[in-house]
Amino acid sequence: MALVVQKYGGTSVANIDKIANVAKNVIRTKQEGNDVVVVLSAMAGETDRLIRLAQKAADEPDAREYDSLISTGEQVTVTLLAIMLNGLGCPAKSFLGFQVRVLTDRAFSKARILEVDTTSIRDELKKGTIVVVAGFQGVDPENNITTLGRGGSDTSAVALAAVLKADVCDIYTDVDGVYTTDPNICPKARRLDRITYDEMLEMARAGAKVLQPRSVELAKKYNVPVRIKSSFTDEGGTLVTKEGRDMEKEVLSGVTYDRDQAKITVVRVPDKPGVAARLFTPLSERNIVVDMIIQNASSDGYTDLTFTVSRKDIREATRITSEAAGAIGADKVEVDDNVAKVSIIGVGMISHSGVAAKMFQALAREGINIMMISTSEIKVSCVVEAKYTELAVTVLHDAFGLEKES
Repeated sequence: MALVVQKYGGTSVANIDKIANVAKNVIRTKQEGNDVVVVLSAMAGETDRLIRLAQKAADEPDAREYDSLISTGEQVTVTLLAIMLNGLGCPAKSFLGFQVRVLTDRAFSKARILEVDTTSIRDELKKGTIVVVAGFQGVDPENNITTLGRGGSDTSAVALAAVLKADVCDIYTDVDGVYTTDPNICPKARRLDRITYDEMLEMARAGAKVLQPRSVELAKKYNVPVRIKSSFTDEGGTLVTKEGRDMEKEVLSGVTYDRDQAKITVVRVPDKPGVAARLFTPLSERNIVVDMIIQNASSDGYTDLTFTVSRKDIREATRITSEAAGAIGADKVEVDDNVAKVSIIGVGMISHSGVAAKMFQALAREGINIMMISTSEIKVSCVVEAKYTELAVTVLHDAFGLEKES
């Protein structure tokens, strides 16, 4: 008997018919002799609807109340699935985040999991019950409801799989696996049978929407096998796993893009020790994630410093940065939210030279200007004008021949 954690995203539970399809899949897994824990997102579009309501209620909703509101979508789906499973003669019980006690820190809307109490889940599994858990939700030490950020149900599922020592964590979504790039942009995109944790993490951070980055971090840390599968077909699938020897054949695994980017430039920053810390510490204290950072060479004791943040954080990030820039004596702050990030990713880059040069040449041939560049061992990212996003993705996919099997 195996312990299987299954997570279903919003499109998989978008209406009662789709929840019925999930119920059939869960029952089939149970009848195969497995213990099953199911993690659900809210119905597609429901969290966005709740966010709009909060924004109509107040320009800047109270963070605690905001999380209490937007977490309610998952309560609907888990109880509906449990009702349906029980009605089909398959014992099931639903749990919200505070009932399982998914303990998090106090960072509303971006909470991180500290620990998970699995006692109630294990008790129900011993009885043969299918356990249905609300994803995205947690509770802080003061018993305030918290949420884990968009895509947080992925993190909920992997965290449960880790603490329960599950044999596998299946992530069901509306695509049948991880592709070399977005098939909606590039018809030549190819589904990957498997991908390393590191590659999947870089893809997720660089804009791929298949998995939340923090869920991949957890999967890698606790060696949780994760399978990306479609809710609507038994075919396909991608296994996210440790690096294998044959993976060295692939120079690149994919091209990703992220339109959720905004660029902030602090002009004429005094080139002195401690200045960068005074700029970025206030952003960190507000849980604003800074992605790429570039500092120009010093000129006359001053330098320009440019960085990127999520577009949804741009208003607060600009305010905080402007205050910090004034305090350190910088000239001004410039903001550009008409940008996107395009990245190439692959473990094979570690042992192959000239990959970055090939990327830059391909973009140059199409007249695509590069505003910022960031690299790691297995990733090269470029910030470009947003209007060139689709062209850049297609050009790079073709340049590296990603449509071909290795």
